Amino acid sequence: MRGIFLALALVAPLAAAAIGPGEALPDPALEARARGITKELRCVVCQSESIDESNADIARDLRLLVRERITAGDSDDEVLAYVVDRYGEFVLFRPPMTAANAPLWLAGPVMLIFGSALVAAVLRRRAREARIPRDGLSAEEQARLDALMKE
Repeated sequence: MRGIFLALALVAPLAAAAIGPGEALPDPALEARARGITKELRCVVCQSESIDESNADIARDLRLLVRERITAGDSDDEVLAYVVDRYGEFVLFRPPMTAANAPLWLAGPVMLIFGSALVAAVLRRRAREARIPRDGLSAEEQARLDALMKE
């Protein structure tokens, strides 16, 4: 029984959401929409957490803003567009590919292709060098080596 109590005591804080008691909408459907949207938005302070998980003051303000926009009748896309207009694409965990951010989207695959080509070229060069027979020392070099070894 103690083990179960201990396990529950350890897991309970993980289940607690960052949402405050006064933030939740009374309509479960609207609240579910709000939670879905807030999981898509990055906290501008924490950066690695969604505003749904963050305890930062600005995350709380953004959660309230999302709920306010939903209550006003905005669709999910309208709410996201409103927040992006206000804070920029940085707040989106999955920003769309546009002309402005295309270099960021394409940089990873381009570097992967370039790196793979570089590794392939180095491996080919090593394999080619390994096939080239190495001649021994010339007579002059061998005589010099022998002289150095006697000293």
